[in-house]
Amino acid sequence: YPDKPVKLIVPFPPGGNIDATARIIANGLSSKFNSPVIVENRPGAAGILGSEYVARAAPDGYTMLLGSTGALAPAKALNPSLNLDPVKDFVAASPISRAALVLVVNLSIPVKSVAELIQYAKARPGKLTVASSGTGTAAHLTAELFQSISGTQFLHVPYKGSNPAIADLLGGQVDLIFDQLASTLPQIQSGKLRALGVTTLGRTTVFPELKTLAESGLPNFESSTTTGLLLPKGTPAAVISKINTDVQSLLKMPETQQKFIALGADVVIDSGEDFDKILATDMQKWAFVVKEAGVKLP
Repeated sequence: YPDKPVKLIVPFPPGGNIDATARIIANGLSSKFNSPVIVENRPGAAGILGSEYVARAAPDGYTMLLGSTGALAPAKALNPSLNLDPVKDFVAASPISRAALVLVVNLSIPVKSVAELIQYAKARPGKLTVASSGTGTAAHLTAELFQSISGTQFLHVPYKGSNPAIADLLGGQVDLIFDQLASTLPQIQSGKLRALGVTTLGRTTVFPELKTLAESGLPNFESSTTTGLLLPKGTPAAVISKINTDVQSLLKMPETQQKFIALGADVVIDSGEDFDKILATDMQKWAFVVKEAGVKLP
């Protein structure tokens, strides 16, 4: 293995971080495999169509999914009738990267720390507006988790994607957002938006001087998108082991790590079993948040 081309399915359109992640991995694995790894985009249903395609593929190692916890972990909670169980239908070969979200506020909001935001918001329940890239997205669910843990209450304003949400945040039409660090970093660095903290448990190498929310008065707060390679359940252990060895070798290369930092992510050096655990833990967490907040897809 492999003695023929391998397909790497991206369940989203070309462009964007998940697609870029897949192309970094595909290029590196093609060299290590001495056989092409071909990226194939199969978008639809917020990442579910492509994921289902891989889940139903032959478990022989020749069809892989660029899976992300952001798409897969809340999917069942948001759509209980979904005919896909990420834990039961896949086996992970390797984690790849972890991307933090960052809590940013419009400069008109007179707060400079997470503690100040919580105090300010509690004095104005339901008045502050939190934008998101859509109902049920990582940005939305992270905002719901923040409100649950901090005891605050925001008014959720969903947009069709991150770009229009950030445009309105810059314009002052909304007050705050939890967004991918890569997409807001230029505005943060230029002083157009104020960053209060990142959502990973540990600080990110992308912006190491920025505190985590866990450091800022919300112990154990964690919300991030972890990517990894998933294969159909039943794929031989030897194939999984080979993929893990080659991916982890690729991720240890400084040039690979720099490519992920440019995407706003840190590489994750770990086993496939660890990615399985991350996915299972995130499924439980987001199922609780979806139920508690009463999140319904439009």
